[in-house]
Amino acid sequence: MLAIFRKEINQFFSSPIAYIIMGVFLTAVGLLLWVFPDTSLLENGYADMGTFFNLTPYLLLFLVPAITMRSIADEVRSGTLEWLLTKPVSGWGIVGGKFLASWLLVVITLLPTLVYYYSLYQLGSPVGNIDSAGVFGSYLGLVLLAGVFVAIGLWASSFNDNQVVAFVLGAFFCFLLYVGLGALAGLSLLGGLSYYLSLFALDEQYRALGRGVIDSRNVIYLLSLLVLFLFLTTNRLKSTL
Repeated sequence: MLAIFRKEINQFFSSPIAYIIMGVFLTAVGLLLWVFPDTSLLENGYADMGTFFNLTPYLLLFLVPAITMRSIADEVRSGTLEWLLTKPVSGWGIVGGKFLASWLLVVITLLPTLVYYYSLYQLGSPVGNIDSAGVFGSYLGLVLLAGVFVAIGLWASSFNDNQVVAFVLGAFFCFLLYVGLGALAGLSLLGGLSYYLSLFALDEQYRALGRGVIDSRNVIYLLSLLVLFLFLTTNRLKSTL
C-alpha cells in the first residue's frame, strides 16, 4: 500500500494536474467568499463561515472526481492494472494506496482555507467572536465527506478506461448521495419514507457535524460509507482478473 501511495503522490505533484485543481478550487472559493456580493463573508456583518461550508461540498462534487478519474481508469487503459494485480500487493493495498493519496491531496487543498477562519477570528468584535467549535466540526465533516467522495470516485474510475466517463460517473454518484437523497426526502408523497431517506443523506450527516457537537453516529456512518465503496472498488478490481 505504501508503495502505491508514494507512486500516486509523485504522479500528482510531478504533473500540473494537482496544482491546477488546487488553484481552481482556491480561486473559486476566494471569489465566492470575498468578491461576489451575494456570498461574500464581508457582507454578512458578522463573523460566520456558514457560506464557506455550505458552498464547498458543491465544489468538491467536481473537484474530487477530477482527482480520481485517472486513478484506476488510466491503469486499465495502459494495461498496468493486470501487472499490479500480479505483484505481491493485495487489491486492498492498491485501492487503499490510491485512496489515501487522493484523500491527502484534497486535505492539502483545504488547508489554505484555514486562513479564512483566522481572518474572521481577527475581524470579530470582540476578537475571537466566532463559533470555533462549529468551524472545526464543519472541517471534520468536510474531510470525511471528501473521503467518501474519493471512495466513490475510485469506484467510478474502476468501471471504464475513459477518464471523462469516470469523471461523469463519479460526479453523478457524489451528487446523488449528497443532494439527491435529501431532495427525495423533501418530497411529501413519500410519506414516512422521507424521514429514513433524510437519515442516509450525506448533506444531513455533514450539517450535523457542523453544529459543533461531534456525534459518533455521523462519523461512523460516513466512515462506513467510505469503506463500503472501497470494498466495492476492490471487488471490481478482482473481477477484472
